[in-house]
Amino acid sequence: MSKAPVKTTKTEVGTTGHQWDGIEEFNHPLPRWWLWTFYVTIIWAIGYTIAYPAWPLLNGATPGVLGASTRADVAAEIKRFADANAPMEARLVAADLTAIAPDAELSDFATKAGRAVFATWCSQCHGSGAAGAAGYPNLLDNDWLWGGDIEAIHASITHGIRNTEDDAARYSEMPKFGPDGLLESAQIGEAVQYVLKLSGQEHDAAGAGAGAVVFADNCAACHGDDGTGNRDLGAPNLTDAIWLYGGDAAALTETVTNARFGVMPAWGARLSEAEIRAVAAYVHSRGGGE
Repeated sequence: MSKAPVKTTKTEVGTTGHQWDGIEEFNHPLPRWWLWTFYVTIIWAIGYTIAYPAWPLLNGATPGVLGASTRADVAAEIKRFADANAPMEARLVAADLTAIAPDAELSDFATKAGRAVFATWCSQCHGSGAAGAAGYPNLLDNDWLWGGDIEAIHASITHGIRNTEDDAARYSEMPKFGPDGLLESAQIGEAVQYVLKLSGQEHDAAGAGAGAVVFADNCAACHGDDGTGNRDLGAPNLTDAIWLYGGDAAALTETVTNARFGVMPAWGARLSEAEIRAVAAYVHSRGGGE
């Protein structure tokens, strides 16, 4: 004998009373645990803004009742390291520049500190590895416009090159032989051919012969009769294969015609003496220091 099927009653979910185009919205309340979690996060957020810096004001932010400050934490950490380094920095400042390298402990401290200074202030122009770029000297070779011993490097960093902020800045200025009307276009071309000959590059022999006279009359006073340059004037050596702005005919023509005038800031007013000595030691140790 079969049993009659049991009828089940389906409970309909109520609606919110909202209706759009005949479609009603069911009322499915959120679980209680979710709501209580939400309320707790609100309470926690209010407590956080009271305890810690949070709300921006015109001249800062609300400090919070706990007095917490990430800026103060960073400042304290910086001071801790500064206090730890102070004795070595005092030794570095007191030492003769030429005595830094022979002192293993002092040299190690200076080059490591100098690497950090270089990465922060110098790498933007000279490159992260100090290899330079067009218009920015390579500090790894042994070709120095103003001298490459540690004392000369220290002076260049301290006072800079051709800037207007330091009266002791190293200064030189090449004439603009074209705009200044000192040489005609043909003479500039002849001088370029002679410089190409000096540096061992392919050149026009006839042009170089005429350029030798142009060079002697207009260029030798700074670059020397043999073209090897003059560090007292910051005049580069024209006989090697190292060029700050390029050594092909086009680059040389631009240089002779319109001149170059690279500027380096004076770091004496921006860095401490210990930092300047450290970065000078670092640059000197890179392989090109004399």
